[in-house]
Amino acid sequence: QQQTTQILVVGPSITMESMSRILKAKRALPVLFVAAIVTLLVEDALKTPVLNRSLRRQSSYAVVQTNAPQMHVPATLDLPSQRSLSLNLGGGDCKWTPPTYHVPDDIDFYKTVIAGFPSGDKRMIFLQMEALTGWPAKDEWDFEHIGMSNHPFIKANYPHHEGIWGWEDEADQVVMMVRNIRKSMVEYHDILWDIGYAKTWEDATLFLDRLYSERPPLSDFLVWRDERVLDEVDWYGWFIDYYMEGGLLRDIFTHKKTTKHHWDMLMMPTVYTRAELDYDLIVGADTVVEDAYDPHCATVTEGCAPVAVISAENLRDYTRGKAETALIGNVLKRDSRIGDYVIEQETWDCIWSELIENGKGLKTVYDRPTPEAEYNFSAEMLEAMINELSRLITKYSASPWNTKITANKVVTLLTEHRTLIQEELDDLLAGRRVLTEKDFLGPKERERRRNLTSENKEGATPTTDQEGEKDYSRYFFAMDQKLLEVRRIDTRKSLYKKRKEAQDAAKNGTF
Repeated sequence: QQQTTQILVVGPSITMESMSRILKAKRALPVLFVAAIVTLLVEDALKTPVLNRSLRRQSSYAVVQTNAPQMHVPATLDLPSQRSLSLNLGGGDCKWTPPTYHVPDDIDFYKTVIAGFPSGDKRMIFLQMEALTGWPAKDEWDFEHIGMSNHPFIKANYPHHEGIWGWEDEADQVVMMVRNIRKSMVEYHDILWDIGYAKTWEDATLFLDRLYSERPPLSDFLVWRDERVLDEVDWYGWFIDYYMEGGLLRDIFTHKKTTKHHWDMLMMPTVYTRAELDYDLIVGADTVVEDAYDPHCATVTEGCAPVAVISAENLRDYTRGKAETALIGNVLKRDSRIGDYVIEQETWDCIWSELIENGKGLKTVYDRPTPEAEYNFSAEMLEAMINELSRLITKYSASPWNTKITANKVVTLLTEHRTLIQEELDDLLAGRRVLTEKDFLGPKERERRRNLTSENKEGATPTTDQEGEKDYSRYFFAMDQKLLEVRRIDTRKSLYKKRKEAQDAAKNGTF
């Protein structure tokens, strides 16, 4: 009785006189029992919301009937999920919120690589994943230079030479982003020129002038650029083959199966020239090559073959975009270790609207203040793209690929892209598009123009195969090496700055 009095005195509204009356009542014991239960529940709720713990079956005081009707409980009530998660407002409505950028190390995520040919469109996809789950993505270079972390989404250009396998063995599944090859080539030019060469041209030439007596004119750079972009057409198809075939080693330019030795050389394009990487020279034209796979792919739980193919252009499309978001959501729901964090499906259309229509989240290539520079391509370069797309379409339309959902998606997307490029080629041949010197003319068109210029000069004879012109190929090769070094130094500086900002934010509690 004395112990009972100590418990009841805790409640300020219960006096000694009222306690005495309760004890004299016949139902004193039930009241005391209820008071004790309430005290325990309040104490539990102070540590973790009782609604959360009981509805999510995390409370030791909740008796859950397994055959009882299931109540809808928002994911934000999960104890591990109480963070910056997009909100389900009910009835299909939502509110986008940014992800939590500090990722705990003790959560077992099922991690996704977002692989794609270099462009800004992979950001479109990982923004969807961040909005659907509340967890952030991380770039392959961040893993390499800042260090390993527990981020569930990994943005990758690998095995393209602009990428690196920096995430070691942290990946579980791959999704592949496929973008229109023509747009990819324009954006690759932007990497070469706007991001790399234009901004660092003076620094690079100061370095290279020590090795070469004169700097090549802009016209020679444009010739070299066109040849590089033609090479990238081969890289584009090779990239798709790499992931579709689960990391099977192939030559970039012949698409033949190749050896590990040759593959390792291909992974260093600024060390070896294209001539030095020639397949017949390194492997041998008549060599029988057995299947060999990139060892990195063995570290991915489901291998390098994509579990889904995603189109950033579809994602931007107001008719097909919501279906693409649903595809991303379903990919994440494949495993509960990330699927449990995905917001309810009824909000997925709203999440798409928040990101695409309302422009929430990080800026993407589509948010540039000025429109993307537009370039025309010569017939030679458009035909090279059409030929590469046709090769891929033929390959992945045939057995056994035509029974795979991912291969069918690749064929559908590439067929649409080929149609658009064919229409552009038709316009060019009909004279509805006019080429300028700064367009992507390609070697044949530039040679034709040089010959026309020579013919128009009095007494001049047309040149053939750049007869009498200086060869600046070694200059551009050396410049490419130097500028790659500059870009990587700049990348490291940027990453170290981000790491410092993250550390400061952690100290100040401003994540």
